[in-house]
Amino acid sequence: MTVELFLVIPIAVLVLVAGLQLVSLAKARIELVGAVREGARIAATTPDPAKAVDAVQASLPPAVRRLTRVSVSRPAVVGSPATVTAVSHHLLGPPFPGDFGVDISASASMLVER
Repeated sequence: MTVELFLVIPIAVLVLVAGLQLVSLAKARIELVGAVREGARIAATTPDPAKAVDAVQASLPPAVRRLTRVSVSRPAVVGSPATVTAVSHHLLGPPFPGDFGVDISASASMLVER
């Protein structure tokens, strides 16, 4: 019985850690989608794409800002879609090495209003 227990405990811990990493990844993706939607709202109402990039960066936690690349496509024609896309490198925690992570991306579009 003890041998079986010592064989099962590492597997159970590994499954628990993997579940926690999955939750962390989902949280980061939800934050990125919210930030991109805010950037698309700004891009649709403001002709300066830099303001949309600033809005996305401001909506993200400070540690994530430096790992995120934002691009804005905003045509000058009213009624055309303004699209904001962001790609962020999400670092995974223990037991993975410090620089090991995955890229997550999000995109949002809204029609240009002015």
